[in-house]
Amino acid sequence: MPEHETIDRSRYRDLLLRRLTVRLLDVPGGFGRFADAVGSTGALIGDIRRVRIEDEHVVRDVDVHVRDRDHLNALVARVSSLENVEVLRVLDHVLEMHLGGKLEVVSRVPLETVSDLLTVYTPGVAQVCQTIADDATKAYTYTHIWNTVAIVTNGTAVLGLGDIGPVAGMPVMEGKGVILRRMVDISPVPILIDSRDPDVIVEVVSHIAPTFGAVQLEDIAAPECFQIEAELSRRLDRVVFHDDQHGTAIVVTAALMTALDRLERDLSDLKVVVNGAGAAGIAITRMLQGAGARNVILCDRAGALYEGRSEHMNAAKEEIAATTNPANEAGSLSDVLRGAHVFVGVSAPDLVTPEMVAGMAPQPVVYALANPVPEIDKRLALAAGAAFATDGRTLNNALAFPGVFRGCLDARAKAITPEMKLAASRAIARQTPSSDLVPNFMDREMHRHVAAAVQQAAIEAGAARTRVPDPGTFERHHTPNEMLAGGRANGDVIEQ
Repeated sequence: MPEHETIDRSRYRDLLLRRLTVRLLDVPGGFGRFADAVGSTGALIGDIRRVRIEDEHVVRDVDVHVRDRDHLNALVARVSSLENVEVLRVLDHVLEMHLGGKLEVVSRVPLETVSDLLTVYTPGVAQVCQTIADDATKAYTYTHIWNTVAIVTNGTAVLGLGDIGPVAGMPVMEGKGVILRRMVDISPVPILIDSRDPDVIVEVVSHIAPTFGAVQLEDIAAPECFQIEAELSRRLDRVVFHDDQHGTAIVVTAALMTALDRLERDLSDLKVVVNGAGAAGIAITRMLQGAGARNVILCDRAGALYEGRSEHMNAAKEEIAATTNPANEAGSLSDVLRGAHVFVGVSAPDLVTPEMVAGMAPQPVVYALANPVPEIDKRLALAAGAAFATDGRTLNNALAFPGVFRGCLDARAKAITPEMKLAASRAIARQTPSSDLVPNFMDREMHRHVAAAVQQAAIEAGAARTRVPDPGTFERHHTPNEMLAGGRANGDVIEQ
């Protein structure tokens, strides 16, 4: 079997993305020979774009995934050795995409004339300030508070990198912001807090919270993240949502709803094992319990959590241990996985073997979500008997948080409730094609359905303060005139 068909993906734990610009002879099979040469080095091909056509050649940008710089050099040397192939340049596409940052603040109104200046600034703006001073709720009509989310981090749990500090975490915050802006037309503002003290973070966010319609906590290590979210939720009259916890939990629950529906199984009858007792694992466990699971066992590095376990525990683990593992099973992950119907991993690479999957109940569901390398490759899990298996590249919290925040802002929600999160999961499951476990993230319509479901759930749960803008009217989020029209529709008098 050719080398490129037997790649061990565990070698790709720190993939580098590079873009090659290559000139190829424009003949049948020309690109195929190039692609085969790339594959023979053990590299993976990503996106391919045609840049231009010349008399006898075609120039293409080809994204490649390599292990390290030595691997990249070997790849370039291999393809350069081909006849009629010329490597014109090699770009670090990731760094190129981030040049200058990924976000900016732009004006939604014109500033072309002196009249515009007098209207958007002094003296005209004094009238708007007085209107808000007389009725603070008018800030949601006449400022961008209604549509702005703070993305807050202290950089203590950034992706798979760990505690790298808030400034190094900024690219992730900007990435979240791009998603909010592009998918659901929300204005994001990253907030970096240089402190590991939960009390400091709570105080800072509490004091700046009036600027925002909601707060998104991001990449804050457990167990401090639980304390921070709970205290901010108690203090503030707006949604505080820790995406690493709840976004992940919403998507996992949605994908499990889809799988169990197709298997015609009831979650309440199943044994579920969750590996990883950090923020995501605890949130997934709680959400599955809210969705009806009665037998969930949460594991950490020391094995199963159970009531009365004394080693390697903290307050968050003790609290969740009191409501899970009804049979008080002890032992390692391998021990408690025997006979389980569902495995959800948010932990570390290669912790689950095919033999462990084979020892689960017949046709189990295996969601191995550790990034960048899962607990078990989904193909190995399927070969070992799993009915459904996937990894963190498919079950990504980006499927959830855009619609969740859009729905919360549209409801002007005071808090996010378990009902709102379950509504988001159900909406994602309803939008899932029959051939997949979750919808396509790029489907903006899916995010709108999630937003509408969250908004409606907020209204039904008594967590909503308004229906501005009306459900589904995303166009109203684009222009000032449409915003004003939305204000009129809700009883505001706008003097001409």
